[in-house]
Amino acid sequence: MKKAKIYYARMDEFWRKEEKLAELEKLEKISNVNWRDIKPDKKYAWLNEGSESDFESHIVIGSREAKTSLEDSQEVIFKLFSLGVSTNRDAWAYNFDSEILKNNVKLSIEFYNEQVNKLKDRKNTAQNIDDFVSYDDAKISWSSTLKSHLSRFEDNSYDVNKIRKSIYRPFCQEFLYFDGILNDRRGQFPYIFPTPELEKINRVISISGVGSSKNFHCFITCFISSLDILEKTQCFPFYTYDKYGTNRKENISDWALETFRSQYQDQTITKWDIFHYTYAVLHHPHYRQRYAANLKRELPRIPFAPEFWPFAIAGKRLAEIHTNYEQQPEYRLKHLENKDLPIDWRVEKMRLSKDKTQIKYNEFLTLTGIPPEVFEYRLGNRSALDWVIDQYQIKTDKRSGIVNDPNRLDDEEYIVRLIKQVITISLETVQIVKNLPDLGLPKD
Repeated sequence: MKKAKIYYARMDEFWRKEEKLAELEKLEKISNVNWRDIKPDKKYAWLNEGSESDFESHIVIGSREAKTSLEDSQEVIFKLFSLGVSTNRDAWAYNFDSEILKNNVKLSIEFYNEQVNKLKDRKNTAQNIDDFVSYDDAKISWSSTLKSHLSRFEDNSYDVNKIRKSIYRPFCQEFLYFDGILNDRRGQFPYIFPTPELEKINRVISISGVGSSKNFHCFITCFISSLDILEKTQCFPFYTYDKYGTNRKENISDWALETFRSQYQDQTITKWDIFHYTYAVLHHPHYRQRYAANLKRELPRIPFAPEFWPFAIAGKRLAEIHTNYEQQPEYRLKHLENKDLPIDWRVEKMRLSKDKTQIKYNEFLTLTGIPPEVFEYRLGNRSALDWVIDQYQIKTDKRSGIVNDPNRLDDEEYIVRLIKQVITISLETVQIVKNLPDLGLPKD
């Protein structure tokens, strides 16, 4: 059989539709296209433009084979990893207020169970489940997975212990109803954070996943992570457990430990050191720039830097300030207060000034004196501070009418404090990343 050839041509990705159509008109016929003969790489990827071949020589951070293997000899850093939690009904499953979340969940479970009971009464009658269910956006949000539970006559019941803390977006913590029926896919998180107590112990490096439309970015957490905390988020924990929170296992492979110790001729290196080293490398500007195309197509691979400890130390500090962001010092911003209004810490929707030096917090308060370096710490297409401004606003879900209000009655100044803490964290992150040593990668 004769092997096929594939020819490829592309237009500028930033062209508008009109520009692309004009170019096609100018070409007139297919023979006038400047075709390029392309060949697949070792992984049979055809569109591999921009990928660097030396990426293959670095250590795989994780693989599907290692996830399913019972052996600890897989040549990866992390044995298990997981997508973030996908609920497919965030308005119902998340909320800043645990009491509102409880009421929403109870209402949804009650309606769901009514549907289960109705279906049980008709179980001898063949019926398409999509035609059977009652659609009421004010009581439930259906998905194919939830309908699948319904078709198996699975009842559900409210359990207060399933209300857990979760990182919904960078530096944005909400309550999540962590449930196998109301969450579409929980990934491996029942074995990463099976109990709230483990949030004090376990740590998870989250990265933007394969196929992300944004530049590669990462974040570390000590809570259950949403699928969209970054984009298509993949999560790499330090510990894994059984579903009861016992039988703790270190998730860094023994192979990785021995490989790092051998590479650096240093038997004092621990698995925590490798965990922190990895987090620092994933922040390195040269790493992100050189392997930008690779990181859109596959999970990261971690190179050996000329020196291990500067990265392990930097990664440990980054992990500390990103995980414990609510305990960091507050940056000193100036408060411009409207003296004609009473003191008010309530947020509806904050706005950043055009010159990015001020945040209009509300009609009473404007925060000024934001240093420009803050915006250099970016997670995807937003800075850390932009994420806080975007997420900490009152939102009403159009379909269900559910209101999600970030204001805390028991801690009215929380959001102002968080803004100042995230500025401190951003400035230190930028400084740490700028001071990372050379990775020893080929220069472009």
